[in-house]
Amino acid sequence: TTNMQSNYMSERLETHFGPDSKSMSIRQTRRGCFQEFLGCEAADEFKWFNTSDGKNVQFATSLEDSNCFMRMCCGGCHEFSMDVKEEGSGATILTLHRPMACNVGPCKCCCYNEMSISADGRKLGMIKERCFVCVPRMVITDGNDVEIYKVHQPTCCGGICVNICAEGNPCFGKGCCKVPFHIFPADQQVTDDGAPFAGKILKLPKSLAVELFTDSEAYDVTFPENSTTEQKALIAGSSVYINANFFESETNEGAGPQGLMGDVLNSTF
Repeated sequence: TTNMQSNYMSERLETHFGPDSKSMSIRQTRRGCFQEFLGCEAADEFKWFNTSDGKNVQFATSLEDSNCFMRMCCGGCHEFSMDVKEEGSGATILTLHRPMACNVGPCKCCCYNEMSISADGRKLGMIKERCFVCVPRMVITDGNDVEIYKVHQPTCCGGICVNICAEGNPCFGKGCCKVPFHIFPADQQVTDDGAPFAGKILKLPKSLAVELFTDSEAYDVTFPENSTTEQKALIAGSSVYINANFFESETNEGAGPQGLMGDVLNSTF
């Protein structure tokens, strides 16, 4: 029975993150908008869509499992878990877990922020913060802690500044209010100043109503062409990590370095 369940989990992972999966959209819902309007941070909920080849099919929903007190008092650095559940069956496809840790910030030598991603109790890998000076940098590792991807925003000026024009005119053009995070192979030495990238996680602009009353975000994920099923699952899960670390605390005053980082990222674009 255990082997059958494991095989079924592998089939679900293959169905949603297999060779035919080229892109996804992960959209935060307006769940808890009344709570947030009153100043209380609601648990995050996301809907997951397959957008490959022009499709727009929802295949999963995920809901944050965390302590309300910790969400309110610890801002974006609070511990949480999140199960990505398949539409219809309610079966868990992925489990995300981020332990409580120091906020993402520059010039750290330890206490890096990270999030693990697993399927059926089996660790697929992690996304981890790395030491940086100006532009936040992360790495995605596999289940054996081997680095497979580097992740950071597009840069200019030798990597010390975010390239705000990477998606187009940041004020009035197609790049307005978009925040990209580029994905590079771990063995790629040069990743700054417009270097070619393999995949992308793109934070989309909010509508006025969403911006005013909730933290609701949306992310378009484009997978590298040669990525495996497990690597796609890791990249998709990384969008939740990016949301939690760079955009969740932008409405929480006093959230510390992470809140400041979120404000800088959003005001820049």
